[in-house]
Amino acid sequence: MIEPAGTTARKRAPTIRDVARHARVGVGTVSRVLNDSPQVSADARRRVRVAIDELGYRPSSTARSLSLGRTRTIGVVAPFFTSGSVLERLRGVVERLRQGDEYDLLLFDVETPHQRMDAFRDFARGDRVDGLLIVSLPPSDAEVASFEEENLAVVLVDVSHPALPRVVIDDVRGGEIATAHLLDKGHTRIGFVGDEPTPFGFTSSESRRRGMVRALRRAGIKPVSALHQRGPHGREEAREMAERLLRLPEPPTAIFAASDTQAMGVLEAAREHDVRIPADLAVVGFDDVEMASVLELTTVRQPLRQSGVRAAELLLSMLAGVATPAVAELAPLELVERGTT
Repeated sequence: MIEPAGTTARKRAPTIRDVARHARVGVGTVSRVLNDSPQVSADARRRVRVAIDELGYRPSSTARSLSLGRTRTIGVVAPFFTSGSVLERLRGVVERLRQGDEYDLLLFDVETPHQRMDAFRDFARGDRVDGLLIVSLPPSDAEVASFEEENLAVVLVDVSHPALPRVVIDDVRGGEIATAHLLDKGHTRIGFVGDEPTPFGFTSSESRRRGMVRALRRAGIKPVSALHQRGPHGREEAREMAERLLRLPEPPTAIFAASDTQAMGVLEAAREHDVRIPADLAVVGFDDVEMASVLELTTVRQPLRQSGVRAAELLLSMLAGVATPAVAELAPLELVERGTT
């Protein structure tokens, strides 16, 4: 297309070669000045700075990152991105990165054991990301050793390893809080709906169940194994487990679900069996995801978004060269009473 007379073509942006010619130095000298290298004379540094100002040169952030051996990218490996708790933690991570830190985010959604292996293997390479956040997936000793060999900064969320900094909660204590609330409401026959052991190594559900058992025994109540249902994580699976509990000759008067997602399945089963909530059955969940307040679900709240913010802060500190020892930061828990109890 021919431009009308009187118009001019868009001016080309100056390059590093233009700066070098203008300052009468080599391209390598310009690069060293941009990277604050001390191996440049004061006169050459001054000429390069003047050339940059006069030409209006703006260095490529990508090129600068490559020259420094940095990707300016943070990786996040997490299971089941569609789950409410993972989404809230990711929101916290993004919220912190938006506060002026020039890092891109590379997400790896893990839904199968094979994907988990691929994620840890790929992200263990330091040329892919500068740092890594791992959510709810416990790394093995061998995987941690790979991270260390690559000098990769890693922070864990909702999972622990003694060699890595982490932001976690006391899941056992959370189970005690939920059960104590139901005991205070007069319930003694309390059911549990949670996760069965998985290849991913999730531990939170079983820890919460242990807290429930501890609270029952402290109250002088012997736990009944038939009231404890465990299966694949999901709302539909939780609904089926709750139905089995409700069909017992002596069904529970209350159910503690290891997550809000599973508590939603329990509520669906109660509705289908004309069980009144909370008159016939009290329900307590765990997490306090966004839908919990909509459903008036009583739940144990953990600071999901804040844990994402804090984990990102720890990782950014490590990337800035601040020594961060392997430490566990315990996020606070509280019971939020709503209409299901």
